[in-house]
Amino acid sequence: MEGLSILDMIQTGWLATYPLLLFSMVTLSIILERTWSLRNLVSNSLRLAGEICPSLERGDFKTALKASQGKVTTPAGRIFSDVLARHQSDSMDYLSNLTEDKRFEELEALRGPLWVLGTVSSSAPFIGLFGTVVGIVKAFHNMAIMGSGGFSVVAAGISEALIATALGLAVAILAVIFYNYFQTRIERIEAALTIASNRVLDSIHLGRQVNGVR
Repeated sequence: MEGLSILDMIQTGWLATYPLLLFSMVTLSIILERTWSLRNLVSNSLRLAGEICPSLERGDFKTALKASQGKVTTPAGRIFSDVLARHQSDSMDYLSNLTEDKRFEELEALRGPLWVLGTVSSSAPFIGLFGTVVGIVKAFHNMAIMGSGGFSVVAAGISEALIATALGLAVAILAVIFYNYFQTRIERIEAALTIASNRVLDSIHLGRQVNGVR
């Protein structure tokens, strides 16, 4: 056991630890990317609706469309731009269906790579367990070859094997925490987009009445 380090144990159990290290890097990359992508989307959606609804209610669709097109980097901006671009040629029922379709597309895009976090959270413990089983089998095999010596002969091997389980659990815990966190964030974004979209549709209806359009 003397001189045994975490790095040595990881290298010895490479069959499981290397894939788990790769999983950890992918997980961290997705966490950072989704944290950046989902920032401020709730407030931005409601704020944009608040900006364009007064113009829509006055029947000033050009100003509202211009404001929406200025926010096309956000889901709400893309949804409202597509809907307002069709407001003259389509019925309110069609615009409502279009809004729902566009909202669904945006939410699916926001979920994006979250399935990877779900996969990592469920598979990492099993990969770690696989590495541990292989390591323990090797340790007892070495004890059989050496003949006697008892547990002291296999202690180092078992420690090397257990690092795979520890690493697998650590990666899985990280992945499942942020998977649930991002799912909750997206649910809040969905609620905000639904509220904002309904406000915009109501304002379009009022603006049509102002302009004498049904």
